[in-house]
Amino acid sequence: MAQLVSASSSAPANVAGESRARVSAGRLVLTTITAATFAFLYVPIFVLIIFSFNQAKSGATWTGFTTEWYAKMFANEDLIEAALNSLLVGTISTLVAVVLGTLLALAMERYSFKGKAFWDGLLYMPVIIPEIVAGVSLLLFFAFIGLERGFPTLLAAHVAFTTPFVYLTVRARLADFDRSVEEAAMDLGADEWHTFWRITLPLLMPGVVSGALLAFTLSMDDFIISNFVKGVGWNTLPVYVWPQLKRAVSPEINAASTMLLLFSIFIVVLSLVLQRRQSRI
Repeated sequence: MAQLVSASSSAPANVAGESRARVSAGRLVLTTITAATFAFLYVPIFVLIIFSFNQAKSGATWTGFTTEWYAKMFANEDLIEAALNSLLVGTISTLVAVVLGTLLALAMERYSFKGKAFWDGLLYMPVIIPEIVAGVSLLLFFAFIGLERGFPTLLAAHVAFTTPFVYLTVRARLADFDRSVEEAAMDLGADEWHTFWRITLPLLMPGVVSGALLAFTLSMDDFIISNFVKGVGWNTLPVYVWPQLKRAVSPEINAASTMLLLFSIFIVVLSLVLQRRQSRI
């Protein structure tokens, strides 16, 4: 009888021990996968930053520390011009895309009209079609209407492929929007215009900012479409960098990429600060 009691009491302990072992093994697997994923994503970026300070003119062999490549980068007029072109096109196209995407999201979410599902599907098309198809189609369209390639075609193309991303981001924000807040504002005497500026837009701002960041990043990063529709003297930074990489990976390009990375981090941090301040108001 004592042996039976001892066996029955040890069984739950064995089960608990096996359960803890499975949990520990699962935690180890998840931790390993997470660490490997972060390493896969960020180690190449750290290597890029490190080799932007490499004395060697090319290659992946470390020969010493130097900052001369940053000085040469700022002295490279063609590279600076391409970077400024990217910033100009990215900023203007993002502003236009944010306005169009936000208005499209409001219209598609709040109004019913004939063919709504069809038009909603069309807004998804620029997101899923290959960029090579978008670049060729835009080039043919500009040639068909007789618009010479240059800043207008580059800007129009960037607005065309970034607007749907803003639309989808704001539309997702609108899906959880509580319209009773707007109704309360109107009951208190606010008209539709004041309700939009004082209630709707501030509540949508996280989605608008996220869409703007996504649009700006896509614009700054785009190579394929920009290469098709750019004109003479309107190289963007990715278009300028690509021919340089055909010869060798210059530390000067690494320095330019590092500066672009720091600028992107600054934009993200600034947006988070603004959103946090907005949430406190």
